[in-house]
Amino acid sequence: MCGIAGVRRLDGAPVDPAVLVEMARRLHHRGPDDAGTWIEGSTGFAHTRLSIIDLGASVQPMATPDRRKVIAFNGEILNYRQLRDQLDYPFRTSGDTETLLALYDRHGVESVTKLRGQFAYAISDADTGELHLVRDRLGILPLYYYIDNEVFAFASEIKALLPAIGQRGVDVASLHDYLAHRSVPAPYTLVDGVRKVPQGHRLTLGRDGQVRLRAYWQIPADAAHRDVTPEAAVRLVADALDASIADALVADVPVGAYLSGGIDSSLISALTAKAKRGEGLHTFSAGFGDPRVDELNWARKVADLVGSEHHEVIVTAEDFKDNWHKLSWHRDAPLSEPADVAVFKLAELARTQVKVVLSGEGSDELFGGYPKYRFAQATRWAGLIPAPLRGRILPRLERALPASQSRLGVAVRAMGEGSSAERMRGWFAPFTERERDGLLGGPAVRSAIAPYQRGRGDALSRMLYADSHAWLADNLLERGDRMSMAASLELRPPFLDHRLVELAFSLPSSVKVRNGVTKWVVKEVARAHLPGDVVDRAKSGFKVPLDAWFRDGLREMANDLLTGPSSFVAGQLDPAAVRKLLDEHHAGTRNEQPRLWTLLSLEVWHREFAKASQVGA
Repeated sequence: MCGIAGVRRLDGAPVDPAVLVEMARRLHHRGPDDAGTWIEGSTGFAHTRLSIIDLGASVQPMATPDRRKVIAFNGEILNYRQLRDQLDYPFRTSGDTETLLALYDRHGVESVTKLRGQFAYAISDADTGELHLVRDRLGILPLYYYIDNEVFAFASEIKALLPAIGQRGVDVASLHDYLAHRSVPAPYTLVDGVRKVPQGHRLTLGRDGQVRLRAYWQIPADAAHRDVTPEAAVRLVADALDASIADALVADVPVGAYLSGGIDSSLISALTAKAKRGEGLHTFSAGFGDPRVDELNWARKVADLVGSEHHEVIVTAEDFKDNWHKLSWHRDAPLSEPADVAVFKLAELARTQVKVVLSGEGSDELFGGYPKYRFAQATRWAGLIPAPLRGRILPRLERALPASQSRLGVAVRAMGEGSSAERMRGWFAPFTERERDGLLGGPAVRSAIAPYQRGRGDALSRMLYADSHAWLADNLLERGDRMSMAASLELRPPFLDHRLVELAFSLPSSVKVRNGVTKWVVKEVARAHLPGDVVDRAKSGFKVPLDAWFRDGLREMANDLLTGPSSFVAGQLDPAAVRKLLDEHHAGTRNEQPRLWTLLSLEVWHREFAKASQVGA
């Protein structure tokens, strides 16, 4: 993986080389192997490289032989060898960067539809006067931009934009979205004026200085479900996953795999070991030294089964305290959940052995893996309860539930929302719509709820469509990229090969959640490679024992961060509402940990963002 950044001066001024150097410096962790810049008049690119393919060449930014077209590329084109064979072009390197540039030179920006892999790239075309930004179909890799009357700038991370655009404030309108999603869905961010190129989109900055944003691919919202038997569905998914694993192993460096002991990472590890045909596989797990939440024993069992060289790291409370601020800087956003710290420590461990690691990300959102998907239809049934009655009964029921029934409490909160779209969003939302309005003193100026309204088909299909947009792309994949890149490690999720995604959305819901079994089709694929107790055990997830770690210190830290005189949260949100959360949590009358974490992360991020806005940060 790499870091890219660039500037086009819309006022005609020349690009300042020092700005590009500083932009690249802030992306060093994304590409510690090499760095370079290119300037031509009012346009300049910067690049930092993590060498994965064609290690000794493919230096960037890279130009065509006539110097008319220049690329800065982050990612991997996994079918680049096949594409090279189809091009009549004077290649000077053997890597995927020049293949991508040649493909554009011959077929233009529409050639993105020929690509397989994960990518974010910029191309400056002197012939047309255009500058193109392109982001991969699922949004695995990030790409941000900013435009005003004087400058257009882009970068892999927001912090790298700041040397070109100056200090920015917080986009207050996005706070509503953050409190609803624990992240901000594209195209917005928490930083005023900074936007994300949405997944599956390309942006063109024309000679006239106008931005045109177009979708070249979308997750199917209304795919016609195939008329297939359950057995046929299992074969289709198995074949597609085998093909995706083969692509994901394209690299000139060692490739390892995360292995939590859960079904997705265990299946990926088993298939990867099989595809490597005895070449050796490194697998990596993280634990917390707490047998109530650790899955290390399951990970070791799978590692022994597939014959991998297994590595483990124990994440402690000190790791958490030491890395929270640092990782907020890397994330360019609040840490969405405590597991971000564990994901970073896992990446740090993996980087000691490999440069590329495979993960099981995306399987839950494609095939219905979360427990909530068993109750997808309830999001519609709840609408049959009269709103006044629903608004009175469900909040009381939630408050009456014991802490041990936290999952049921989440369901009850979600079911109490006013619209079907809000009820779907509510499963992952830390704050209800009413709570958000109360904290911010009024209703949202805008609301990123469109994915929850666009889906078609049955309730499960609609929920999976929405989660694959808002939750997967803007939270989990953003976390995966930042936490791995913080350790200079490339992360590849084979479940998110776009061919497998299209297949998943073409399959009927009955093979995803079947007789109450979540992710049924994936589990049936896994039975050919893993023992039954691994396949059938209950989903655990990356649970951080935050209560135990901060039982003594959380109160003082939370009070200081959320109510102190320099608190951003205290200045932006209703102080009485924040104080009520703290008081009820400390008194033990309610478990407000998810909501307090959301606010604490916002506060820590803002403090790091203020530092990043300073020159030389």
